[in-house]
Amino acid sequence: MKSRLSIISLFFVLNGCTSLPPAAIRNIPFVDLSYQTVNQDINAYKDVPIRWGGVIIDVENEKDFSLVQILFYPLDKKGYPQTSRNNEGRFVIESSDFLDPAVFAKDTEITVAGTIKGDIERTIGNKIIKVPLISATAIYLWPKDYRYYYGPGRYGYYPPYPYFGYYGYPFFYRGYYWPHPYWW
Repeated sequence: MKSRLSIISLFFVLNGCTSLPPAAIRNIPFVDLSYQTVNQDINAYKDVPIRWGGVIIDVENEKDFSLVQILFYPLDKKGYPQTSRNNEGRFVIESSDFLDPAVFAKDTEITVAGTIKGDIERTIGNKIIKVPLISATAIYLWPKDYRYYYGPGRYGYYPPYPYFGYYGYPFFYRGYYWPHPYWW
């Protein structure tokens, strides 16, 4: 009984470790501000550290800096953009590094930590809008298969490797839950 209890407690401890944000954005201090709050009066929140995320729309590389336009989505506790929720608008990040458009491709999920620098005008079709401009301190691009392993996808919320069992759950093997008529 004691060994079973220790295995179960070890499972919960290891499972709790997977709920942390990635190391690139984990230890950067930030203020949890919503997009709507900042967008109402951008100048009131200048130089405030934030962590926002979303989906990349466009990348522009200038001589000394790069601008990335992002469609804002709220973040979950791991810092992952919740694309299943409604987007709230756009924001632009500025980085002094060269950001390759092949790496920072359209529709890639991204989380950014930085400070609010002000606003910037963007042209969408024939309309000019003002969006928040963030000076990026840390940028994290989420892997394409992240939602496959950790999100509500085909196999649920099972982490990849290492884990006891074949494909993420002790009773999951070759695409079927065990016991399955496939083995009879």
